Amino acid sequence: MIRTVDLRNLRLSKAGYQERLPRATLDINQAMASVEPILARVKNGTLSDLLDLSLEFDGVRPATLRVSQKDLDSSLAQLDPSVRAALELSVERIRRVHNDQQRNEVTTTVVDGGSVTERWIPVDRVGLYVPGGRAVYPSSVMMNVIPAQIAQVASIAVASPPQKEFGGLPHPTILATCALLGIEEVYAIGGAQAIALFAYGMEDICDKCDVVTGPGNIYVAAAKRALRGIIGIDSEAGPTEIAILADDSADPVNVAADLISQAEHDVIAAAVLVTDSPKLAQAVEIELKRQVPLTKHSDRITTALSGIQSAIALVDDIEQGLDVVNAYAAEHLEIQTRNAHRDSAKVRNAGAVFIGPFTPVSLGDYSAGSNHVLPTGGCACHSSGLSVATFLRGLHFIEYDEKAFRDIAQTVITLAEAEDLPAHGQAMSARLDRP
Repeated sequence: MIRTVDLRNLRLSKAGYQERLPRATLDINQAMASVEPILARVKNGTLSDLLDLSLEFDGVRPATLRVSQKDLDSSLAQLDPSVRAALELSVERIRRVHNDQQRNEVTTTVVDGGSVTERWIPVDRVGLYVPGGRAVYPSSVMMNVIPAQIAQVASIAVASPPQKEFGGLPHPTILATCALLGIEEVYAIGGAQAIALFAYGMEDICDKCDVVTGPGNIYVAAAKRALRGIIGIDSEAGPTEIAILADDSADPVNVAADLISQAEHDVIAAAVLVTDSPKLAQAVEIELKRQVPLTKHSDRITTALSGIQSAIALVDDIEQGLDVVNAYAAEHLEIQTRNAHRDSAKVRNAGAVFIGPFTPVSLGDYSAGSNHVLPTGGCACHSSGLSVATFLRGLHFIEYDEKAFRDIAQTVITLAEAEDLPAHGQAMSARLDRP
């Protein structure tokens, strides 16, 4: 069901480990070619074009693009009380974590009379994408909306694909979660066309956004790549992935369950176990064969686990295992070792790190308080997950009085001349020449 990669007696480079543990193949360039005409239709189109795109790709032509307040309120009123209670508890924990991500204004006195102040200013407007498809993601509503609200973004819009079974509206649980969070601007539109609508805007329909965030399929990722620069984006989210670093103290039942939990998302989801224990590896294989047939989405999970992107990697010891997981840079990394907290301190590259036997990725997906919009495909080597900072910009406010200016003027003139930019120096000397 899952292949084994033997890395014992090997000391490879970062690239070497990455080669042994490849991701699923995604042809983003082909996807970009596919979305180009969609982006053009939205950029130059009308409301009718947007509704036609929904019919073409989602199988339903919504009666209206913008979800009414009545439908939002009705969805919340009809939400299962137990689901509402679970959402409310999760919202409280997510807010608690993200409140601590707020940035404070800092003023640095460089010299007497000269200062630089850094202020964190929210973007004016954001578009938040919540996928549909195989699953319903009220959790993604929370993970996108709450950081934007804490950042004090003044204008927040949400888009989610229309659903045929709900009369062209997004899933009612998505709408209920928006209503619960006080979001009033929601659009029944999905895929690349939703990203394009947020990027370009459309007169009398939807205002242009400055930043667009949220996960989606390869076409959503392709649209975000194509429109980057017109909008800011969080990342080009790819298939979900989990890596587990474990030794012989780990429970194979739990390890197998955690691998399955992420394989459940997609046939190209990645599930990787890195262990120095052949005994654990064998026990996990047995558990996978036992547990997978019992799951609702066993075919999808089997395909994901048997793909090239999933593996059990055998290593000499946990130190080598840490080298492997740091090279792999998983979206989700679990540490299930005897000294999990100590070992986690050596992790440099991961979207989020889940420490110990009672911190599965599923906890972070919903209710740990952390954000689940995380870098995939190895991008955790250079990128962070969604946070309040995603919606903030650091602006520098510089203020020098005359004495501080005169004291530094010649230094600036010297450097300007060294760079052969004499007009820069003249902007300084013009002020010196005046009485």
